[in-house]
Amino acid sequence: MNYRQCILLVALCIGFVTVTFGQHRRYDIQNGLGIGGGLTQYNILTDNFETKQGNGWLGGMTATVDLPHRWYTVSYMLQLSESNLGISASSLLSPSSTEMVDYKIMTAQVAFMFHAKVIKSNFMIDAGPMLQYNGKLDLKDKNKGDYVITGYNTLTANEISDISKFNVNAAVGVTAGFDHFKLRVQYIYGITNMLNKLNDQNLDASPSNKAFKGNQSMLAFMAFIYF
Repeated sequence: MNYRQCILLVALCIGFVTVTFGQHRRYDIQNGLGIGGGLTQYNILTDNFETKQGNGWLGGMTATVDLPHRWYTVSYMLQLSESNLGISASSLLSPSSTEMVDYKIMTAQVAFMFHAKVIKSNFMIDAGPMLQYNGKLDLKDKNKGDYVITGYNTLTANEISDISKFNVNAAVGVTAGFDHFKLRVQYIYGITNMLNKLNDQNLDASPSNKAFKGNQSMLAFMAFIYF
């Protein structure tokens, strides 16, 4: 074995030893994978429409990195949901009488969460940012597509369906439970204007002609099983 090969062998050995033993082993990092689901209460907070909160469902998975010697735990979360809400509108045949027209919305959310340990990992306060992709506001009764939205002269239920698809949210909540089973209550607020795309569609917003602005509001009740 020549001189250069010896240097290369020593360098490789030092590298492996450094990676393997260079850090102390007093603490074990505990990783976990959880799957779960639950129920949602959903609304869009806006001054443009009269809305009514609706219910829905949610399912997803989470990957946790528990650091026993730290006051916090971190996790990545992916969840899918279908939620409902109502928007006030009136029929062309009865413009003086209003009713809630029902919509549903599908969302896919990816979050990075911090969990402050109040009682170890059995009770934690959660907070973190969330990226969301959502579909249109899908009118549940297609026969009500020509209903006029309350507060507008001609704006119809069909015309407000194409909202912004990518949004940024903030999530806060509480997680409680044991190693393999936890319950979570989470509030998700939309930081971005999810009605902003309506402003680019040359819609007739008379008589107010006010810009469209709305923020998502979702309350989720979830249960997770961890492996």
